[in-house]
Amino acid sequence: MRVAVLGAGGMGTACALVLGEQSRHAVTLWGRDPQTMAAMAEHRENRRLLPGIPLPPELVLTSDIGQAASGAEAYVVAIPTRYLRDTLAALAPAIPPRAAVVSVVKGIENETLLRPSSIIRDCLGPRPIIVLSGPCHAEEAARRLPASLVAACEDPDWAARTQEMFTTDRFRVYTNRDVAGVELAGALKNVIAIAAGISDGLGYGDNAKAALMTRGIVEMTRFGVALGAQASTFQGLAGIGDLITTCVSPHGRNRRVGERLARGEPLDAITASLGGVAEGVNACAGAIGLAHRQGVDMPIATEVARVLFEGKSPLDATDSLMQRPLRGE
Repeated sequence: MRVAVLGAGGMGTACALVLGEQSRHAVTLWGRDPQTMAAMAEHRENRRLLPGIPLPPELVLTSDIGQAASGAEAYVVAIPTRYLRDTLAALAPAIPPRAAVVSVVKGIENETLLRPSSIIRDCLGPRPIIVLSGPCHAEEAARRLPASLVAACEDPDWAARTQEMFTTDRFRVYTNRDVAGVELAGALKNVIAIAAGISDGLGYGDNAKAALMTRGIVEMTRFGVALGAQASTFQGLAGIGDLITTCVSPHGRNRRVGERLARGEPLDAITASLGGVAEGVNACAGAIGLAHRQGVDMPIATEVARVLFEGKSPLDATDSLMQRPLRGE
């Protein structure tokens, strides 16, 4: 299969490497910046995001969407949510109808409150759209450390085809039909990870973090079910699995955002120095908007939003959570 990966960030590059492990796939990695792609082609390495990991000679690197799209039978979209609509709108004329799209995008569009798969459908029209998500840091997958993910599609045949497309001896994929649940879990776990980083930055210890993650998955599940997702999805790889990884890993940008906020750094300075997008910052506002519209109680996400966007101190946010009215679990 000829596959075009759209987005040459860490996850896009990792996906291209995983797909390229199987000789039956011909893979092209597209990035929008010609200088970045030229440097990656020259050094055969994504030095900014995945230093030290060689890119195989058969992986085609390009900033020309015509070259990337030519003959492609499937597309993997790895573009941050805040740039997704504008980027796909520009690329749409080159992408043929009916070609399948695998999304590894995690977030919520703030302006429309849409999930990534809906944005892709808006921009590219009706086609098979599969969501690939779960506990998977690009830094580890690119180094062939074991990982397990979920491929979600309403059409079980396409979920199975994506499973087969990506599976290697170090990259295991399960199938699922709950697209909404998998996408909402992927967005919300980043918001909870910011809270986990705040807990780390304030030195609250293991007890606090365990409680935060446990109540976080409850909050995520409640939110997802209100929006039509299945509760069981949040107990699997896309939910609690991804939440654990994002809240504890040193690779997690969202956790680092929270940690630095707790130490008193301003949000603008943090996001400018990350070297990548922290999707939880963008997803938080969208999640709160959806929660208000659905009447869903989300105390952790609400306090994260107040710290991010209203200037509330992390200590005051902690007090607000710990002093909520008592209730049963």
